[in-house]
Amino acid sequence: MFEMARDYCGINTNYEVVGGYISPVSDAYKKAGLAPSYHRINMIKLSLQSSSWIMVDEFETSVRNPATGEPEYTPTAQVLAKLDHEINTVRGGIQSVEDPSIRRRARICLLAGGDLILTMSTPGLWAPVDLEVILGHNFGAFIVERSGTDTEEALATLQEYRENIWVIPQVIQNDISSTKIRLFLKKNLSIRYLIPDAVVRYIEENDLFNGEVSSKNEDSAPAASSSVAGPSSAPAQSTTADP
Repeated sequence: MFEMARDYCGINTNYEVVGGYISPVSDAYKKAGLAPSYHRINMIKLSLQSSSWIMVDEFETSVRNPATGEPEYTPTAQVLAKLDHEINTVRGGIQSVEDPSIRRRARICLLAGGDLILTMSTPGLWAPVDLEVILGHNFGAFIVERSGTDTEEALATLQEYRENIWVIPQVIQNDISSTKIRLFLKKNLSIRYLIPDAVVRYIEENDLFNGEVSSKNEDSAPAASSSVAGPSSAPAQSTTADP
């Protein structure tokens, strides 16, 4: 997903992607089958070992209720705002490659699959103020098409934000998702080649998702692999330099 987005930006926009962050959702999200955040963070780090520009951001998982100390859910709009503050205010933006003395403001954008934009177009699921922050002039979103999701139908109700939404065609069909990976595990089916081997081993060693990793079919031809770790349960952010 991240590599696809960076290629799209380089070809179709005036932006240059300089970094990407995967932000695992808080344990307070209470989604069925969601592994504890420390496991999800570890799996994401393992899956990103070969990447020089994609990182994991632990902010969402670190937020606690000040009164109880329990994990607290953070809306996506606030996650983007926090990342924007850290990069553009605290760090002073992105250092120019041509002239290291110059720092440029980075534009923070949401990177997500077509299924997420479908929820944004559904009345009552997202707070209007959050949609304004995410899809308005503050940030914007890059949406990767997913099979079975009518992206254009979703965008029809988000026309006021259309200039800040970029749709990335999925040239190679890949419908692997964390939900499907967990389903495979529960059925004791092989997930080899669907996610990185290091993550497969981690799942097996920690007996995650109420299933055991099957090693059958390990000699078969590899299936298309996901560009982000299956266990990630929240939209990720990409950082682009302003043109």
